[in-house]
Amino acid sequence: MTTLSIFAGSVYGNAQHAAEQVKENLDDQGYETALHTDPEVSDFSEAEAILVVTSTTGQGDVPPNLEWTISELRDEFPMLTDKPFAVAALGDSSYETFCGAGRQIHELLVELQGKPVADMLEIDAIETLEPEEDVIKWVNSIKDKLFA
Repeated sequence: MTTLSIFAGSVYGNAQHAAEQVKENLDDQGYETALHTDPEVSDFSEAEAILVVTSTTGQGDVPPNLEWTISELRDEFPMLTDKPFAVAALGDSSYETFCGAGRQIHELLVELQGKPVADMLEIDAIETLEPEEDVIKWVNSIKDKLFA
């Protein structure tokens, strides 16, 4: 069975909490998952399937716990040929850089030849108080493609 590697990029904990809730939901359904909150490049390159749940910080920047790994992915450029992936981005639409980190990560995974199984999910903090509910619902709707 495929193991889904879940990568949480979080500043204040909302994205990490959402990722933890997704992991718990999928584990309860009998799926194999691994949560990474301080990953290395090898965690991406060795993953069978990838889910990124991330917030955005600063001027559309990747959160500090993923920042160096994403930078190293750009530098090392390990091909993720046809590896299924999905990105859920949490943000605040009152900022011009709404979901900027998610967009950066999604584009990088495409450049690395990963296979997006869905359009990036954008969750707006202005409209959603419990982002984990939306992320869980979305992941459940695409899980067959992630675990294919």
